[in-house]
Amino acid sequence: MTSYTLNTPLEIVSRLSSEHSSGLKKLKLHTIEDLLRYFPTRYADAREIVPVENLVVGQMVTLYGVMEKVSVRRSFKGHIPMTEARIADNSGVLRCVWFNQAYIGKMYPDGTRVKVSGKVASDAKGFFLSNPAIDNAPLITPEGEQSLFAKHTADTQGEFLTPVYRETQGVSSLFLYTLIKRAISGGALIDIEDPVPTHILEKLHLPKLSDSFLYIHFPKNESLTIASRKRFAFEEIFFMQVKHQRERMEAKGSLAYPVNITSDKLEQFIKRFSFNPTKAQRDAYTGILKDMTHKEPMGRLLEGDVGSGKTFVAAVAAYATISIKTEKVGTPLQVAYMAPTEILAKQHFESFIQFFDGTGVEIGLLTGSGCKKFPSKLEPEGYTNISRPQLLKWVKEGRVSVVVGTHALIQKSVIWKDLALVIIDEQHRFGVKQRKSLAHKKGEENTKSKKELPHLLSMTATPIPRTLALTIFGDLDLSVIDEMPKERKKIITEVISQTKRIKVEEAIKKELDAGRQVYVICPRIDEQDEEQVQKRQLKSVKEEAVRLKEKVFPHARIEVLHSKMKPTEKEHIMEDMLAHKIDILVATSVVEVGVNIQNATIIVIEGADRFGLAQLHQLRGRVGRSSHQSYCYLFTDSAHEKTMKRLKALVESKNGFELAEKDMMERGIGTLMDGKQWGMSDLAMEAIRNPKLVEIAREEARVIVEEDPRLENFPELLEVIKAREAVHME
Repeated sequence: MTSYTLNTPLEIVSRLSSEHSSGLKKLKLHTIEDLLRYFPTRYADAREIVPVENLVVGQMVTLYGVMEKVSVRRSFKGHIPMTEARIADNSGVLRCVWFNQAYIGKMYPDGTRVKVSGKVASDAKGFFLSNPAIDNAPLITPEGEQSLFAKHTADTQGEFLTPVYRETQGVSSLFLYTLIKRAISGGALIDIEDPVPTHILEKLHLPKLSDSFLYIHFPKNESLTIASRKRFAFEEIFFMQVKHQRERMEAKGSLAYPVNITSDKLEQFIKRFSFNPTKAQRDAYTGILKDMTHKEPMGRLLEGDVGSGKTFVAAVAAYATISIKTEKVGTPLQVAYMAPTEILAKQHFESFIQFFDGTGVEIGLLTGSGCKKFPSKLEPEGYTNISRPQLLKWVKEGRVSVVVGTHALIQKSVIWKDLALVIIDEQHRFGVKQRKSLAHKKGEENTKSKKELPHLLSMTATPIPRTLALTIFGDLDLSVIDEMPKERKKIITEVISQTKRIKVEEAIKKELDAGRQVYVICPRIDEQDEEQVQKRQLKSVKEEAVRLKEKVFPHARIEVLHSKMKPTEKEHIMEDMLAHKIDILVATSVVEVGVNIQNATIIVIEGADRFGLAQLHQLRGRVGRSSHQSYCYLFTDSAHEKTMKRLKALVESKNGFELAEKDMMERGIGTLMDGKQWGMSDLAMEAIRNPKLVEIAREEARVIVEEDPRLENFPELLEVIKAREAVHME
């Protein structure tokens, strides 16, 4: 028999139909290793066994019985192949339906004794199970099989747990289970190398890689399954920490421009502002400026709620930087400020013009659609459009000290004279290699300079709990602004039942009459959403926009915004919102992080119970950006005590960090931030709730990298880290 490896393509393991191939590709499963790292979402427990006669809708059950009246047919106008059967036990029979799984009828014909697990549903015909997990009962290992899988499963006749996997069209949980079983039986786990050092596994009492794959997919008992899940969670966090520690060491091995500014000069700049900085703001810029006095490049993450004053802190760091002149030429050091969108870049550009007005500091705006410069010879108090070549020439000469822009800043054509500070707004990850690519693009006269790495200040308005921040931004130090300016009015937040909708619509009309603007947030885009059946009761963006226009606010200018629109379309809509060409913007949570619309005073969130607390807080932050009183109305159909308690926490909350911690502990990290953008599994995202695990992973990674920076003694670990670094650079 062919012996498989982790790199074996899945089409070698089993003959795949076009539907199977398409489904596996959608799940990004190409090799046996991809398959083995596709972990179960839950386990059906044989201890949930109940007689057919005692079933309750919504109950998770496991049934042992005999297949009867097995039929394979097509439903829904002949488009979907399906197997239907009855499972009979001593107390009665239960209907089971498997969609897109015609092969079930062949694998489990009439008379087959099976174990099925799933959630009880009900329709006009009575109780049934939809796409339940199914297996022979008891599980019998092929006679004479001597593989690692056979040795593991030989004594599992009484196993309690059956894995259940996330499905997609053409690929069922049962198909994945069968494919995994075949891959392991084919020797995929024989002689595999473990990238986690043995001494760490022994110290934490974690199973080795081959055993972990077995325990997580074919559990003998709960304790072993829990141990394997803990191992994979630790592994994910550990790999990230090793990568971060290598980046941190690489940064320390470089040089940066030391930035020293006198306290008198700094205070003179701060006095230009019409407000007194909060203590949290002062603590933030003090820590940042202290780091920047060193020749080692600073790497710092600045967290702060929307409106907490992060841009002010960034301006202080920028002013301190450009107040230093280079020794030979006498031109100021330079600052790059990168924003995620053109409209945000323009807003930051205009903010910096106000901050630096009258100082003589030259500021440029560089985006894909054009360039601008301040001050202007034609308009001394304003800015003017200039050509891209002209701006790039001035940047290369060091004449323009601050350049605000989008990702256009890191294009090859942009060459800096003396770039000393990079400020990143909501870009999340900007590593050492990206900073080097900026710093090394200097003029010919500077190619031999030892100053290789600019200081980095990364900023985010997403409230990130400390354990998560230490995992994702392990190469950066943290600064937190957890205090709002005193002059900011608290947003009045109310949980509203559907019966009081008229009250909210009257409040909206009042604000519209006063010349204000409104956001309406819906969970779905339109009625054709993928989860239409499950979410039929939830409002959609397109339907709600039509309803508001036709039945409630016929004279209002109403537009929609959602994730399926092209980036240029989104930018155009937000520009119109900023210019007050839109009165009501009906959107999905895509507006969670976005443009500063000071004129918006109401945000209505439909289906509020569908969002995490931290996300609701972010959405609420779209309003309350001016001296006008703002309001947030939360609609929910749920009267569940836990739901109301969560929403009440939002009403009474002091800051986003408090809510983020609460959300992480109650609902899991996946609801707080999208794990996919960090390249982390759901398992690892959940594990971040354990601060001790993060601390151990961080410390073990630090020790290994300090003693062996090149990981020469850990070749398997090095291979994993290199693969991750390659993905990050793409």
